[in-house]
Amino acid sequence: MRIGGPVAIRNQVYGWLLLTPAAFLLVAFTHYPAVATLAQSFFTQGTALHPSKFIEFENYRFMFDDPVFWKVFRNNAIYSSITVPTSIAFAILMAIWVNEKLPLRGLVRMAYFTPTILPMIAVANIWLFFYTPEIGLLDQILGRFGFQSPNWLGNTDTVLGCVIVLAIWKDAGFFMIFYLAALQSLPVELEEAARLEGASRWYYFRRVTFPLLMPTTLFVMINSLINSFKLIDHLFILTKGGPDNASSLLLYYIYEVAFSFLDQAYASTLTVVLLALLALLAVGQFTILDKRIHYR
Repeated sequence: MRIGGPVAIRNQVYGWLLLTPAAFLLVAFTHYPAVATLAQSFFTQGTALHPSKFIEFENYRFMFDDPVFWKVFRNNAIYSSITVPTSIAFAILMAIWVNEKLPLRGLVRMAYFTPTILPMIAVANIWLFFYTPEIGLLDQILGRFGFQSPNWLGNTDTVLGCVIVLAIWKDAGFFMIFYLAALQSLPVELEEAARLEGASRWYYFRRVTFPLLMPTTLFVMINSLINSFKLIDHLFILTKGGPDNASSLLLYYIYEVAFSFLDQAYASTLTVVLLALLALLAVGQFTILDKRIHYR
């Protein structure tokens, strides 16, 4: 004879009832849009006069022949390869610095973290003032020393670098918080033992601190990589993807295709490729870095 059977069933039903609202929202706003986007990538853009038609992989063939896509893809690859490691390096340096006993430490921490809490549109407008020709801060400083600065946002050679500098400035302070929390959780006995052994600070960081920070580094790297593929707000204010798509990134190009060119089918194709790329990069990072992580 089973004892407590009705109670166990009632608890299961109660648990599923609690889970249902969250599961519904997850399916409605995450899983269904992903499946719908994948399905739409195999159809043409439908109109009132010309309904959408199933065209198999024609959108993907068009994408591989699209020169703008490859240019935007190259921009995003350059942007990610620079912003991700640079933001992490600055975050570690700032975390180590503010973790020391220095005067006005709280003020320094707040100064490093302030760019993170500023709205993206406000940040873009601040840096737009920096980059504005003739009246911008950079032009004013360089002019004092007799240098003639280029049109930072109007030159195809400098515009992507300007966006990269802005992104690093905004993201490094956010990642610093995670590294600071990780540093404060490290046992102080390790540093004391290293000092007794005569280990230099660089040797201690390289052989002890950084390996113990690898779980945090993996977390930060995944988030930084995702951020590098979802930048769109700054481009609206600064460049709108120009000049000649020199600063356009994948997500901004997807927005243009969907809402400016009104081709949601091709935008869905680009979105599927972007999601697949992010998934592959995330799996690769977990596969490669997981062997180097020291969990405590």
